[in-house]
Formats: sequence, structure tokens, C-alpha cells
Amino acid sequence: MTLFHEQADVSVRPATREDAARIAGVQLAAWRSAHAERLAGALEQLDESAFEPGWSEAITEPPGPGHRVLVACAGARVVGFAAVRPVGEGTGELVALEVLPAEQRSGHGSRLLSAAVDSLRQDGAEALTAWVLDGDTAREQFLAGAGLGPDGRVRELATGHDTVHEHRWTAEI
Repeated sequence: MTLFHEQADVSVRPATREDAARIAGVQLAAWRSAHAERLAGALEQLDESAFEPGWSEAITEPPGPGHRVLVACAGARVVGFAAVRPVGEGTGELVALEVLPAEQRSGHGSRLLSAAVDSLRQDGAEALTAWVLDGDTAREQFLAGAGLGPDGRVRELATGHDTVHEHRWTAEI
């Protein structure tokens, strides 16, 4: 008797121009899920077309070396993405990491973060930074579980409806 074990077809790969619309959809769905209360006024006015051109440009014409966009896939379907960039000598920033709400807690975020860190290390980074919106306890828990922690830096962002605060998290990589 032969037993077959079904394995999930999951992966992380560099994003392509064709992924830009899906990345925009993932971003908006993730933001609406995680930040519905905090950014409600701003999010209601956005649709995927607001994000797609920026992601297309980030993928096809990155602003410099070390800027990368990665996608997490379940089969052929894009279910998450991450973007990284250098921010200083030996430091890289996790600019974005989002996973569709229905696909969260399936390992996609961890695979994306691992691939992002590998990419930054290849470019000589020894430290990683990421910004976390006030009240995003799920992201705080995720980053803490990966070894990052808050370093005390805070920045304000205007949303058009309100001002929100983000806290910087860091780790040596």
C-alpha cells in the first residue's frame, strides 16, 4: 500500500510586473482588516488602482540597488508580499509585509520575512528596521516572535483625516 502525503504548494519569489495589481489588492485587504478603526476614513477612499502604479514602478524600476519586492504564493496565486530597501550603512528596512487576511497564520509572513532578510543580508545589511502603526498588536507579536523589538523611535503620519503614530522596531540580522 502506498501512502501519499499532500504537501502545500507555497513559495516566495521576486515580484513581476504582472503581480502589481494583486499586490495592490493584498495591501488594501490587509490594511482594511488590520487598520479598519484607525484608518477608516482614509481606507474608504482607496481602491486597488491607488496602489497598483506604485507597485508596478517599484517592481520594474526600483529607485536603487537593494530595493526589492517579493511575493508569497499559494500555488500560482499571490497571497502576500514584502518590500525592502537599504536605509543606511549596514541597515535595511522592511518597507511592507502584508498577507491576505484569509491566508494569515499559514506561514506566508514568516517565509516573506525570511526571504526579505536573506535579500538584505546579500546586500551587506547587518540590521533590520520596520515601522509598526499604533495599535497593530498582531504585527507587534509577529515581529517580536521574529526577534525584533521597539527601539523608542516614533514618527507621525498624516492620513488626510487624522495623524497616526508608528514605532520603529529593529533587530540585528
